[in-house]
Amino acid sequence: MNSKKWMTGILAVALVALASGCGMGSSSTPLVQPQSGSVFVTGADAPLPSVVSFLVDITGLSVTDGNNNTQSVMINTTTIDFARLNGMRTLLDINTIPAGTYVSATVTLANPRIGYLNVTNPQTNPPTPPAISTLDSTSTPQAVLTQSSVVIPLANPLVVTPAAIIGLGFDFDLRKSILLDMNGQITGQVTPTLSLKAITPSDADAYVDEFIAGVVTINAAGNTFTIQGPHGHTFTVNVNDQTEWEGSETINDLTTSSIVAISGTLDRTTAAFLADTVAILSQDKFYAGGLITFVNPPVNTAQSFDLYVRDVLPSGTGFTSGQISTIDLTGTEKYFIYWMHNVFANPRFSNIFFNSALLVPGQHVSIGGPFVNGAVTVKRVVLRHEGHTGTLVANSVNVGASTFQFNSNGLAGVLFNGPVTVYVTPFTRFSGGLTSLNDLSSNPTNPLRVVGLVLKDPISGQPVFVARSVEELTN
Repeated sequence: MNSKKWMTGILAVALVALASGCGMGSSSTPLVQPQSGSVFVTGADAPLPSVVSFLVDITGLSVTDGNNNTQSVMINTTTIDFARLNGMRTLLDINTIPAGTYVSATVTLANPRIGYLNVTNPQTNPPTPPAISTLDSTSTPQAVLTQSSVVIPLANPLVVTPAAIIGLGFDFDLRKSILLDMNGQITGQVTPTLSLKAITPSDADAYVDEFIAGVVTINAAGNTFTIQGPHGHTFTVNVNDQTEWEGSETINDLTTSSIVAISGTLDRTTAAFLADTVAILSQDKFYAGGLITFVNPPVNTAQSFDLYVRDVLPSGTGFTSGQISTIDLTGTEKYFIYWMHNVFANPRFSNIFFNSALLVPGQHVSIGGPFVNGAVTVKRVVLRHEGHTGTLVANSVNVGASTFQFNSNGLAGVLFNGPVTVYVTPFTRFSGGLTSLNDLSSNPTNPLRVVGLVLKDPISGQPVFVARSVEELTN
């Protein structure tokens, strides 16, 4: 990876041939087309500084074999926010294609929209809440694609065989795609810089870090439930004794009004989810997720916070996505931390580390509760993982304390006041040539990507990072 390639998006397209008659995880609607395959698409990305969203419509994604036979991987137009994730992947879609050997892929795009944060006078007392601006087809300057179709040869062919899942890793480089002028300002022009590669179910790129969907049915006795995902597709989710449920909840707490976030892999023959983490984001059929940009008051117990809303479920509710909304708190809502993996000894005590007094700008959260007459009554606030790209503060590694200092160059870094302390735990994964915290003691100058949880230090009031992964971005 190029050391300047800080902004990447990954769509993992998995293909499973169904000669054996297996479905897409829904036992009620099996796929019966012989020698065909299910196609699931996951996405991930890292934002440019101040960019809160980069939305683009994928109007086509197809693969072509050596005889120039082309198969569509994505049938429906799918709108993706490539700035929503950094170093994480989420399921976007699933479809079927015939088994075969595919040597290239073609992506067609349309309608780019770039949202960025305006942070004015951050040191004023009281601070000024940030605002959001958007470049689209009606703005000045406009957001435009310099090319709408990109053909990518596959270095290793994508071989789809019966009853086995294979994937396609889709890399979207936002740093190179969103053009800047000589002063570093966004011009609105977007030149898609893409790469694709074949992946297997055992590859890290095949792991689904986060998928959000509504619960359809529950079979608690069988440790399974079904969810409805993109374009109405239904997936089976299997859980077991090792599955981590946030807040000590269980499958017995699910209802058909629940909206959940799950992490895990897809079964290589049935395309059912094998979940290692599940969190209930809402019990009231409404969820919204995004980035905290302002907390009121900035200290002590918050009465409200501003949320840049990146995604809403169900869509079309009237709750504004792509804008900053003020979220009122009553003091009766519950607080959860997603994918904590017992870092703090026991998930049931997560409210000690995340509550209405420990909200801070830069946190990635979701809210859940009933949405009635254009307003949501918040019952749940869930702290979720996020990714940052930036640089190590030289000589800041403290092996004894399991910490280092990090300057975030991404969006949340605009909301932070200076370097952030990063804590590593026994669960932290190191990659990109790093094997442990000790490797950072040599003060590498290459960018780092840190994925994890942003918490508020109750003493200093400043954000701190608990790292799930630390990656050095090298050539």
